[in-house]
Amino acid sequence: MHMFYKKLLKTGCFALAAAMITISATGCGSEKKAEDTTKATEAVSTESVSSTDTEANADSDIKDETYQVAPPVAGDTVVTISFKDYGDVKIKMFPNEAPKAVENFTTLATQGYYNGLTLHRIIKNFMIQGGDPTGTGAGGESIWGEAFEDEFVDYLVPIRGSLCMANAGLDTNGSQFFITQIAETGTTDYPGLSEVATKLYQNNGGAPWLTNHHTVFGQVYSGMDIVDKIAAVETDANDAPTESVIIENVSVDTFK
Repeated sequence: MHMFYKKLLKTGCFALAAAMITISATGCGSEKKAEDTTKATEAVSTESVSSTDTEANADSDIKDETYQVAPPVAGDTVVTISFKDYGDVKIKMFPNEAPKAVENFTTLATQGYYNGLTLHRIIKNFMIQGGDPTGTGAGGESIWGEAFEDEFVDYLVPIRGSLCMANAGLDTNGSQFFITQIAETGTTDYPGLSEVATKLYQNNGGAPWLTNHHTVFGQVYSGMDIVDKIAAVETDANDAPTESVIIENVSVDTFK
């Protein structure tokens, strides 16, 4: 078992131990450190389409490895997260694939929920996390006042620049989110990945061990340099920044 998991077990923060691989929304600390993010992905083909399905799938919404990273087009929902003293991060949303996560995030944003909140967990070469009004990682709630379910598709995965829901396990989404910052690419040894997911990780870097553990509901299309600057700030032993990183505003727009 990795030493970081042992630490979590010792402190009682990793409730499901090594069997649960999540970015916690309960203040228990991340499962990966920068030095632990060099694992690579193993290509696993998706299920083949039979000849009888060809006509039906011709008009379907089958996506390839370019879909997640494609820039927004007119009519797309986009959000801008403005970080005080750092700048703006612009994100294309995926309402068709993750309707509840997008509705939750954009509604909270338009209500001003995220304005003035701090990022409570930052891990260089991994991710930046926020969305908790308490600033501890143990707070926050959805617009429904309760946790909501995960939304997974095999062509949206936690690559570099992905906007994901933080959680405390299966179907425990609230208000917390993170942006994946890890940039390592290459072939991986993570089984069960679709062909599209494998190509996404190979081309863009990311955190394949988080696949199907965190809903991906957006992708940064401008401002990854801002994410990188934030990810490089000094942090304490609990991965909290020693100087506050503040979300000034989150705006929601229709791309034109």
